[in-house]
Amino acid sequence: MGETSTKPYLLRALHEWCTDNGYTPYITVQVDEHTLVPLAHVRDGQITLNVGTLATNKLVLGNEFIEFQARFSGVTENVSVPVSAVSAIYARETGAGMGFEVQPYEPPQRDESSADAPDHGAGADSPPDTPSDGGDGESKRPHLTIVK
Repeated sequence: MGETSTKPYLLRALHEWCTDNGYTPYITVQVDEHTLVPLAHVRDGQITLNVGTLATNKLVLGNEFIEFQARFSGVTENVSVPVSAVSAIYARETGAGMGFEVQPYEPPQRDESSADAPDHGAGADSPPDTPSDGGDGESKRPHLTIVK
């Protein structure tokens, strides 16, 4: 197996940085069928979520999913988003943070019957000449932003 992604570690580090500096960490998420969020709050296929300790209950910043409970319009909702769907984490007050390339969530494959793609760890499941992901199809690496 290939090495794990740096993305969940960077998300946890920036969440901690925001919290330590008294900022409110927000994440922007590309919503798809693997994303459990209140659909009434989705705009243009995205949702921005306050993941601060005061706004969430049972927050887990995992390697595969970010999960928590939060109130939306006074109703407690369970939220679960794949880490791969997070496009940014930033401090609401300053905008300082980091952007990421969104990749489709792929559930872990445990059996050999689905091992027909020889490049599992390469991240190159689609040919580079398909610009359906915003025209940047050949780059599967996160775009890093300088955080001061």
